[in-house]
Amino acid sequence: MADDAGWHDVGYHGSEIKTPNIDKLTKEGVVLNHFYVYPTCSPTRASLLTGRPPSRFGILGPIGGRSKHALPKDTLTLPALLRQNGYNTSITGKWHLGLRPEVGPRKYGFDYSYGYFHGQIDQYTHHYKNGDRSWHRNDQYVDEEGHATDLITNEAIKFIKEIRDKSKPFFLYVPFSVPHYPLQEDEKWIEPYKESIQNESRRLYAASVTHMDDAIGKILSALDQENLAENTLVIFLSDNGGQEAWTSHGEYNDRFGPYDRLGDNRPLRDWKGSLYEGGIRVPAVMRWTGKLKPGTIDGVISVNDIYPTIAHIAGVSIPAEAHVEGVDVWPALTGKGAVPERILYWRTPRQIAVRKGPWKLIHFGATPTEGRNELYNVVDDPEEKQDQAAQHPDIVEELFKILKAQFARDETPGE
Repeated sequence: MADDAGWHDVGYHGSEIKTPNIDKLTKEGVVLNHFYVYPTCSPTRASLLTGRPPSRFGILGPIGGRSKHALPKDTLTLPALLRQNGYNTSITGKWHLGLRPEVGPRKYGFDYSYGYFHGQIDQYTHHYKNGDRSWHRNDQYVDEEGHATDLITNEAIKFIKEIRDKSKPFFLYVPFSVPHYPLQEDEKWIEPYKESIQNESRRLYAASVTHMDDAIGKILSALDQENLAENTLVIFLSDNGGQEAWTSHGEYNDRFGPYDRLGDNRPLRDWKGSLYEGGIRVPAVMRWTGKLKPGTIDGVISVNDIYPTIAHIAGVSIPAEAHVEGVDVWPALTGKGAVPERILYWRTPRQIAVRKGPWKLIHFGATPTEGRNELYNVVDDPEEKQDQAAQHPDIVEELFKILKAQFARDETPGE
């Protein structure tokens, strides 16, 4: 999982950024052309691990500062379910679903954990923006030397080759720290863009994406070296759309930035944090050598769907108490069925949205009782240039009723 990589930040979408390993995945796997996540970090991560909209847990945005908010400890996460059924489970990278050891990954179904608790870190000191410690192994603070991308990668490879119980199948979750700011890259990653990218911030951003892509290549090579490629489903995605720019307001003691240009979501509208397509539609691909034929799926698939799809592949039944709302898309991935039509639902502190069929209703307001609506046909108008709320009041009424029903199912946001 990339952190803040936008639609136009991967080579296979025509970016000026070189991502040969991600591009290779798209040639060998199934490109998910309409893949949706949530517009910020913690919500997408919560959805991936629970198969539910993150607002069901009161998670509407990044868990930040010194918040005590976290996923409820009794949540049957995907790794917890897989572990109950004989899998060895690991995370190497960004957690961001609890900012302290007592709500770290090992409390939520991971046998092995390594990386950082918070949503962002200095890539070398591994401290959070306010100076708090964050780097850990098995939920206990440790101090390590090196760039976060390299440390995360090396630990993932070590898990594949050494740490895991080789008598068991495994689930390995590798959420990178980049290209989220602060951007700190060695000259070898910057040099290839000296001529092609004039903007200094964008050049540094491109370097961080290429560094991550190289890391992905190393992890894929480890699978090959262990003869695991033909028995391993590999999923690549970004957690949300790209961020436009960033200025420090005392974060990291003002040692980084400002960055006037970071991600690129073209041709999609808007940025990270928004419920327009640029904030929630991201690059994604699934590869399983010998099981999935290379191609592209235009059906609507959500990060909510990863949980039930992996459970199906693993032959695991999901208990009713998990309340999973995603759908198993394996038939669509294998060309044996279509992606079922259903409702997609998003909620942030300032916006709420639903999608049904080609139509997406965005409500600008913290609750359904206040604010205004916009309506887009995101199939015919993926750039969301034409608000059709006035032309289709019947569709607005139908979707707004659905939106209110979804909103009523949410938990009160956490502290």
